[in-house]
Amino acid sequence: MAEQIPIAILNWGPCVVKLKIKDDFKKLLLDEGKKCTEDYTTKLAGILDKEVGYGEQAKKKILPTLSQYIGVYDQAYQRFVNKPYEKMPEYVMSALWINYQRPNDFNPPHDHDGKLSFVIYLQIPDELKKEQIDYKGKSCGPGGIQFIYGNGPRDAITYMSFFPEEGDMYIFPAWLKHWVAPYKSDCTRISVSGNFHDTAPLNNITRFAPKYIKGKDETRKNNKI
Repeated sequence: MAEQIPIAILNWGPCVVKLKIKDDFKKLLLDEGKKCTEDYTTKLAGILDKEVGYGEQAKKKILPTLSQYIGVYDQAYQRFVNKPYEKMPEYVMSALWINYQRPNDFNPPHDHDGKLSFVIYLQIPDELKKEQIDYKGKSCGPGGIQFIYGNGPRDAITYMSFFPEEGDMYIFPAWLKHWVAPYKSDCTRISVSGNFHDTAPLNNITRFAPKYIKGKDETRKNNKI
């Protein structure tokens, strides 16, 4: 029998955390999203049917729960780099908006302002789920999201692709490039996105220290879920 050689597979690239939000928080985001009036289309990279910013009163309702999920990211990040923070971060929420994606809408490769960004998926119609199942290509597929990091040969993983489910939340470094694929189904997918800074470069934004709740580790063996 050949001698067993101990190995360690090292983390490489940015820390992206996937988690599942609670149903009551999903309902809050949807309900408050219906009241949004500030057009965000000129501020964003997306070619989407509708992108609208949440108002200040809505942000105050959303932030307490949102801060808990950001706290989960901070916990995961410290495990990811195997090093605790010397000083716990404080964040300011600089933007929060809701996206309504329709057939042939898409988001080209782009990044965000700030320190951390996130996307939460609130509504994924059955028609889109079926279109994704039927897809036979090699990209992230209809309605998928793909994170892109670096350049390399074919044996290097330079991207992660996901087809999200309702309630999924992805938190990632704001500088990480990503894009959202179009789809053909006659339906509307709804998601919420936002950005956080670790300083206060803007006025009228809310500062908070993240609250911590238990998160579940998920080791990804493949780059597509």
